[in-house]
Parts: sequence; structure tokens; C-alpha cells
Amino acid sequence: MVPTNDLGTEFLQRGEDSLSPGHESSVSRGVEPEPFDSQSVEAVARCYGATLSDMTASPVEIEVRLLRGLLGVVKMIGLREAAAREGKERVRSAIKAAGFRFPDRSLLINLAPAELRKVGPGLDLAIACGILAVSGQIPAESLQRRVLWGELALDGRLRTLRGAIPVALLARQERVEQLVVPTDSAPDVARVGQLPYAGAEDLGEAVGLLLGLKEPRPVQTSTATRDQSEVPWNNIVGQDRAKDAVLTAAAGGHHLLLSGPPGSGKSMLARSLGHLLPDLDEEQSLEVSCIHSAAGLPARIGTRRPPLRGPHCSVTSAGMCGGGLVPRPGEMSLAHHGVLFLDELPHFRREVQDHLRTPLEEGCLVLTRAGRSIRFPSRFLLVAAMNPCPCGNAGEDSAPCSCAPTDILRYRGRITGPVLDRIDLSVRVPFVPAEARVPSSASYSFQEVRERVARVRLRQRERNDGRLNSEIPPRMLPHVATLSRPCQEWLGDRINRLRLSLRAHHRVLRVARTLADLEDSPAIQKKHLLQALANREPSL
Repeated sequence: MVPTNDLGTEFLQRGEDSLSPGHESSVSRGVEPEPFDSQSVEAVARCYGATLSDMTASPVEIEVRLLRGLLGVVKMIGLREAAAREGKERVRSAIKAAGFRFPDRSLLINLAPAELRKVGPGLDLAIACGILAVSGQIPAESLQRRVLWGELALDGRLRTLRGAIPVALLARQERVEQLVVPTDSAPDVARVGQLPYAGAEDLGEAVGLLLGLKEPRPVQTSTATRDQSEVPWNNIVGQDRAKDAVLTAAAGGHHLLLSGPPGSGKSMLARSLGHLLPDLDEEQSLEVSCIHSAAGLPARIGTRRPPLRGPHCSVTSAGMCGGGLVPRPGEMSLAHHGVLFLDELPHFRREVQDHLRTPLEEGCLVLTRAGRSIRFPSRFLLVAAMNPCPCGNAGEDSAPCSCAPTDILRYRGRITGPVLDRIDLSVRVPFVPAEARVPSSASYSFQEVRERVARVRLRQRERNDGRLNSEIPPRMLPHVATLSRPCQEWLGDRINRLRLSLRAHHRVLRVARTLADLEDSPAIQKKHLLQALANREPSL
């Protein structure tokens, strides 16, 4: 997930002592540091940090040099972003608050590579330790093959930042001896595994860890379990056709549209779908945690449940796709490997709906900002819900509809055609009268349905080269979704009558393949095609 950076590997393997001869650490001697000789030769110290770049971390080499001449001037170079540039004042105050001496000579701090934009305050800790090394207060060799990352408060405390998991992935890739992060970020780093790390409360504790005077604190981790009492599936009565559609969507990864009056159970069905999906494997879970960490959200420590995101209909394009001055993932990326639930789909802005087109097809979103491309993974299962009309009662016998025909057409026209064309299943969710609100004899328990979904998904991946039925490329469809001659003729006639696009044709075959898999049928039958076409028709 973290791109290989030859520069990072090179500078982490140097292991050179950049401190000038004679600069023995006052900390290692256990005595008060002596005033620095202003006539001595210039000294350079090097240490290593990291900066976020989209959803990955890039290595940064910090070079700190003491200069002759002017006193107390700190100059920082290396394409540093404004918020990060203010770090020199935080570093000065934190060094003094921690009981160390800030050099009275001028400092030149270079952040390499210069062409890489450094964002955020995560380099504060590395810069502070570089200053302590160049001024002889800690040995320079204690900084070699270590990555230091964290924001410093004015009193020397270390504050947690977004992006701990991408930084930990970088450190593991570069095989560093130790990664030092704020204490609050240590549980996120522990999620990565196979990485020596330590959490520090403040600058003094971080220095103690570097010198071996302190032992890393143990990190408490917990494992989240799936609470079946919270699963909405067990509370849904009636709606057998809608529950079958939810089962099909979960088994094959098909996008779903639920249409019905308020209170018919659309939201419960949508949230049940998130619980029916199998747990993520280790790689998928780490990828999702990395995305959430880069967005500044909790890193989902100890859980492998697929994410369920339900943005409000007022969400902007940037909130849905991601972006900003420092690009962060949006809702579509936060739902990666999970469910994106869009309630009241017609109320979402048209441009927001248009942005769904590429992720629904390709599973990723590419943004172009200031001459660079940013790739956000966005392979999610879309579940949308809507009312059939503005008042919600169109087509219902229990309550009359008060909407004019033009209002209904205008309301339904808010959904863009390309989005509807990419939705595999469209199901009507009618109002359930009181006398029918009893568990159906055809219903299955949540655990039975979930195990069935897992079995069907496993069978698909074994047959489809690791893909779900919804991800089968068109070139594989003739071999996976094989039809008999009568089925081909019947389907061709229906496609001509309904004027389905080639994309819709492929999606009908994928849904029919899933329906056949749910019945353990080796071949697609006419009833599977009929059901796929019936669910294809927008039930608005």
C-alpha cells in the first residue's frame, strides 16, 4: 500500500554519525550541558521523519546545521507547508519546557527531498531531536535508523495526528529499528504489526526512549466482536422480496435501490446489508484502517467489520469524493470494502450523484489537483433509498398520494440516468399493515443468512479468479454466465423490448449468476434471468 521510495531506503540505511567530533552528549555524561563554543566549527545532525502524501506517507530527512554569525535565527527550508512551517516556534518552546537548552546560535534546518511538499506538524518531534543532537545534548547515533513522528505542544507534550497507520506502514517497509509516536497513536501503530515502535507522552520521554533510558509502554488492544442484538435484520417483519434482494446484493456485491413510503423499513434493510457482509481479511482491514487514519478518523482498532457510511443528503462533492488543501479521503473512500448508504437519493446534488459513476465501475476515484493525480480506493457496495414521490405515498393503498403528476416526475428525475443504469437491483418496499407484521415462515435467522452469504462468496471467488460476480469483467461473462440457446433468445428479446444498454445487459447476467449461486445451480436458468430483469426495472 505504501509505494517504495528508494530515497527513503537509502537515507535510512546510511547510519552515519553527523555530529562533529568532540560533541559528546551531555545527557549521556549525566552532567549539565556546557555553553556551546561560538567559535567552534559548524556541526550538522540528521534525523528522519515522515509526512503524509494523500493516503500514504513519504520519508523526510531532517538536516540541522549550526551557523556562525547571527544569534538565535532559525531558518527552515525544503518546501514546507505554512502550518508545518510554524513548527519552529513550537519546537523552541517545547525544548525549553522539557528542560533542555535551545542553542543560542543560528540554525539552518533543511527538509529533504526539497521537491516533496511537507504538510502538517508531524515533523516537530524529529526537528526537536535534531536540534538536541546538533547542540550536543544527545548523541547523534541515537537518531539513526529511527523515525520520529508527532506534533509538539508548547509545554513539550506530544499530540496525536491523523495518518499514524500510513507512517507505520512506511516505517515497516523501510525496516527501521524503532518508530517513536505520541502515546495516543500507539494503538494505531500496533495495528500494523511486525514493527518496533514506542509511544511517548512528551519530548523528555521520547529522548529517554532514544537513549535507552526508558522502556516502551505496553499498548492495550481490544478485539471488537459483532453484537448480534444490534442487527436490524432480526427486527424486520414481512418484506420477503426486499430481504431476498438484500441477500442477493450481499452475496454478489450488487448495488441496490430501495423505494417505498416512510417507515416501511428501508433504512433497516440497508443497515442489515452491512452486517451480512463477511468480515474483512487482514489486508483489507489494514487498508480500511489506513484510509480512516489518513482522514483523521479512529482507525477501527480491533475490528474487521466492513465499514458502513451514511452521509447526509447535504454532503458536498468534496465531502463525498475527498480533497481539500491537504487532500483527505471522502465518504466514498471511507466506505471502501463496505457499504455506502445514500438515504433520500433524489435529494443528493446532481454533481454528487455524477461523481458516483467511476467508483461504481472501477472501484477507485482519481482526483487531479495542482498538476498531480490523487488516487483514492473506493470499492463499495451502494445501497440507496428513496420515497416513490415527495409525500411518499404513491402506489400505496393505505394512504392517498397528494402529489401532482408533474411533481412526481420532477422528483424522480432528480436521480441521474447514469446512476440508475449502474444499479443492479431496484426493489419496492411497501408499507406493512399491522396484521401482517409477524415473522415469515420463509425467513431465516441472521446467522444462517450470513453463513450462506459467506459460502456463496467463497464459491464465486474460487470460480472468478478472486472476484465477486459484480466484478466479473465483460470478457469473462461468456465463460462464467453461460446461457443455453433458449435462454439466449429469450433474453435477447427482452433486451430489445426494454432497450437495455450493454452495461445493463452485463449487469443482468451478473445478477442472474448470483441468483443461480444462491440456489447451488451450476447453470443460469430462465427463472434466474426473469428475476434479474424484474429487479432491474426501477421500482420507483
